[in-house]
Amino acid sequence: MIKIKTKDLVLAALFAALTAVGAFIRVPIPYVPFTLQVLFVFFAGSLLGSRLALISQLVYLGIGLIGIPIFTHGGGPSYILQPTFGYLIGFAIGAYVIGKIIENLRDKTFINFLLANLSGLAVVYLFGVVYLYFNLNYIAATAISLSKAIKIGFLLPISGDLLLCIIAALISKNVISQVREALPVMSIENR
Repeated sequence: MIKIKTKDLVLAALFAALTAVGAFIRVPIPYVPFTLQVLFVFFAGSLLGSRLALISQLVYLGIGLIGIPIFTHGGGPSYILQPTFGYLIGFAIGAYVIGKIIENLRDKTFINFLLANLSGLAVVYLFGVVYLYFNLNYIAATAISLSKAIKIGFLLPISGDLLLCIIAALISKNVISQVREALPVMSIENR
C-alpha cells in the first residue's frame, strides 16, 4: 500500500486546482486553444517531483472526467471523445517526465529546468497530436492528414508554450530553494 502524507495530498490538490484555473485563462486560436494549463504542468513537475506531479495531474483528470467542468470545454466522461483530450493525458505523463529529469540533476540551473520543461512539452505534444489525429479521423470522422494534425496541433500553439517553458524555468530555478525551505519534508530528490 502506498502511503501519501497529507501535506503531499494538499500540494497535489493545489497543483490540480492551478491546472484547472489555467484551463480558463486562454487565447482562442483555431482547433487547439492556447491556455495556461501547461504552465502549471511545468511547475508541478519542477517543484513537486515526479510522483506528486503525476498525482496532481491525475487528480485534475479524474475531477474533470467525473463531471466537474474544469477542462477547457467542460468535463464529464464523454470528454475523452474531445479531439484535444490527448493533451490532458500528456499533462500527466509530461509532469512526471519533468519531475524525473529534475530529480536526477545535480545542478538546478535555468538551462536544466528549461530542458526538463521542453522534454515534458514534447511528451504533451506527442500525446496531443497523435490523439488529435486519430480522434478527428476515426471518432469525429473528419478526414485529416498527419501533416495537417501537426500543423493545427503543434505548429500553431507551440510558440506560446515555448514562452511558457522559459517563464516556468526562470521561476522554478529561482523558487525551488524557497519551496524546499518552506516544505522541508517534501524534497524533489528521489521521489
